[in-house]
Amino acid sequence: MSKLAHLISVAKGELPADLILANAGVVNVFTGEIEPGNVAICGDRIAGVGDYHQAKQVLDLRGKYLAPGLINGHTHLESSTLDIGQYARAVVPRGTLAVVTDLHEIANVCGLEGMRYILSCARRLPLELFLMAPSCVPATHLETSGASLEPQALRQVLRGRGCIGLGEVMNFPGVLSANESILSKIDLTRGKVVDGHAPGVTGKDLTAYIAAGIYSDHESVSLDEARDKLRQGMYVMIREGSSEKNLDALLPLVTDKTYKRCLLVVDDRSCVDLLRDGDIDAVVRKTIHLRLDPVRAIQMATINAAEYFRLDRLGAIAPGYIANLIVIGDLSSLQIDMVFYRGRLVARQGTPLFPLYQSSVGRLTRTVNIKPFNIEALKLLASGETEPIIELVPGQIITKKRMERVKASDGVIVSDTGRDILKLVVVERHKATGNIGLGLVTGFSLKRGALASSIAHDSHNIIAIGTNDKDIFTAIKEIERLQGGLVIAAESKVLASLALPIAGLLSDEPLETVVSKLEKLEQLAKDLGTTLKSPFTTLSFLALPVIPELRLTDLGLVDVNEFRLIR
Repeated sequence: MSKLAHLISVAKGELPADLILANAGVVNVFTGEIEPGNVAICGDRIAGVGDYHQAKQVLDLRGKYLAPGLINGHTHLESSTLDIGQYARAVVPRGTLAVVTDLHEIANVCGLEGMRYILSCARRLPLELFLMAPSCVPATHLETSGASLEPQALRQVLRGRGCIGLGEVMNFPGVLSANESILSKIDLTRGKVVDGHAPGVTGKDLTAYIAAGIYSDHESVSLDEARDKLRQGMYVMIREGSSEKNLDALLPLVTDKTYKRCLLVVDDRSCVDLLRDGDIDAVVRKTIHLRLDPVRAIQMATINAAEYFRLDRLGAIAPGYIANLIVIGDLSSLQIDMVFYRGRLVARQGTPLFPLYQSSVGRLTRTVNIKPFNIEALKLLASGETEPIIELVPGQIITKKRMERVKASDGVIVSDTGRDILKLVVVERHKATGNIGLGLVTGFSLKRGALASSIAHDSHNIIAIGTNDKDIFTAIKEIERLQGGLVIAAESKVLASLALPIAGLLSDEPLETVVSKLEKLEQLAKDLGTTLKSPFTTLSFLALPVIPELRLTDLGLVDVNEFRLIR
């Protein structure tokens, strides 16, 4: 008997199921109802919901809720700093059983080889990984990346197994100027989903961006911005990450008329938040706390994502659907008791029950290649009476451009801790070009020392912030020695570090070890004066030249609104 014939016989009640989850409150994401019943599972599929009793195994849920496995519709798993197996250990017990990602972080460092490494490891884990071909490797011409994926390479990726569309088109100025390379990438999708990235794009520019075939966005920070995108046909991804927090502002967008076009996503979430608070489950939980109906919140993290991304037979509990399921003790707190992946129990009460797989990292461990430089290269010369300063916006990754008089000595600008104006440095680390970008930032509140990171979206050069050049130089040199990582230095000494040897982005250590080291770094950063909850996450976005208004790359200071280097 074929698998399909067997499934049909189980659905008709003629043959016993492999597993029955009995006496459940089944969350029906199609109708928004909770229905009492039994769920019959045959192999990796759901045979039916209702009056089923014959099975090789029956598990009595005693009235607990049964919901579809959660789908994280937009995330960069590299931002967790965890290798893929450890990432799965963090998110699967939390109910995340599918992720949509473009892997453009590791692709910007290592190209196709980096992507293949993640995909190879993921195939052996209880986690559906759906790839969006990265459209922006590099994101712009205003920085130096480690790799470049042109249309010919993207065609290969788009034809690959598990690739469902084109990842966020970050170069929105390129779309609006009808850049031939950007448009050719969109043309390659041939009807597949194309994700957007349009922070602050409004009016006819937004209309033109959508007309190019881009129908989602996760960058809205205001209700008016999100509503405008929704009205013009976009799906709005409501984001709540470690440093990008938009849920409070955007949740009023969700009504009985609009909720089908809204998805909950995290974008970027640190390993500390994944372990302590959760993944997409944390966003669902907060949404419920903000008084959205729990079933609606679950819909926005399951069936809505499945339908937008055309993920066949995912996101619901229904006949023929894949048996990715979560058992929830208390719906209002989203207390997840058990997790089933393709009909198999893979986590219970927060504990993973699956083996990990570690592929060979190959050439991904020697990716920090810096042209030798001395501390004199970090001198920032005054250019006029006032200087451009990057101003942080609390709880967001957008920045503001400020012009201020700054502290200088003999024409050389120095950090001014009294006014919270600190030096920012980006050092190119892929091709040993010797490029060093220098600028100023306010909002970190550091009083002593320096922070440095080889995570600097999206090209991932080395980025550092500090109160003096000696500590900045010390921190950067330690990252070079570690071949990637996060570092804190003070008084010309390294105080703590987290090595990230895989592409300078990922640790090769267990989840709990990575979290412990990152928490130590964050506490040290607070001891040095910062008031930011996730200082390294915030720092990592200051080099991203596709988010307004002002950024720093290895090529210099970028005015994103004008899309050009200004210093």
